[in-house]
Amino acid sequence: MDCIHLTGIRCYGYTGYLQEEQVLGQWFEVDVRLWLDISKAGTTDAIEDTIDYRSIISLVQNLVKTSKFSLVEKLASTIADSVLASSDHATKVQVVLSKPAAPIPDFGGRISIELTRTKCNA
Repeated sequence: MDCIHLTGIRCYGYTGYLQEEQVLGQWFEVDVRLWLDISKAGTTDAIEDTIDYRSIISLVQNLVKTSKFSLVEKLASTIADSVLASSDHATKVQVVLSKPAAPIPDFGGRISIELTRTKCNA
């Protein structure tokens, strides 16, 4: 199975457990891996035979910008489910959602959620 990687999708959103996170917002970074058969697109050179990455990037950005969940787990799951639902070609998706500056005292690292979902009829 072939794989398309979309990395470094950076957008501002309002998901977080603390009230301030849902009001003030923060930056998120999202990486998406899409599994699909791209052999036909490799032959036809037609975008209809693959995934238009612009639509996936736009979908991810819109979900991050407009969602107000308490948990990043919910946001990552929503992104994965929405990507699979929006694509006729993708059979599996992996989402890595990161908070580069989580509001945790004395913590300078990043928090990341990684999940993989497979289309039920795949």
